[in-house]
Amino acid sequence: MNATELKRQVAQAALAYVQPGQVLGVGTGSTVDLFIDALAASGVPLAGAVSSSERSTRRLQAAGIPVLEAGEVERLGVYVDGADEIDPRGHMIKGGGAALTREKIVADLADRFVCIADETKCVDVLGAFPLPVEVIPMAAAQLSRRFAAWGGQARLRAGCVTDNGQHILDVTGLRIHDPVAFETEVNQWPGVVTVGVFARHRARVALIATAEGVITRQHD
Repeated sequence: MNATELKRQVAQAALAYVQPGQVLGVGTGSTVDLFIDALAASGVPLAGAVSSSERSTRRLQAAGIPVLEAGEVERLGVYVDGADEIDPRGHMIKGGGAALTREKIVADLADRFVCIADETKCVDVLGAFPLPVEVIPMAAAQLSRRFAAWGGQARLRAGCVTDNGQHILDVTGLRIHDPVAFETEVNQWPGVVTVGVFARHRARVALIATAEGVITRQHD
């Protein structure tokens, strides 16, 4: 089974967590694109969706699903999104699509984060995937030095401006053994908008696509 079929399989499985009439949180990325397609085809009536990116907003609207601003809702029952890496406790690295800040904002509104990913995204320790960090441009050089002191190599993502008008540093060479402590520390550094470690907002449910079918992991 190829990668696209795995993504389609897990996107379809996520429909089981969608309740008719609710406002749904929707993430960003290729797997989420397939989830939006599956959602549209399912005919499940929704009150609307809160989107984490302009990309997902366009796809939701094209599917006829109303998109609400985050400020219009007080809470979401479920947020569905993918991951670039996910560990056995549901901690993730996200931001390969440069939407990490808005993803974390929408995740913070939700009672439950449902992660949809294929088995290639599963790791024992976070850090093999370059860690995205959204930064204010004037701080990029000093933040790169701070990551270097931790053994990381930070590079500006070429040609990338986020939906928030900021830049992305991609940091390689890290092994993140304590994701909660790491996220807490880096988020305090001046110039960091958001670090792409999702530990405080970890996946409560992980749907993992494998050649043998979709595996469900609960992280309560």
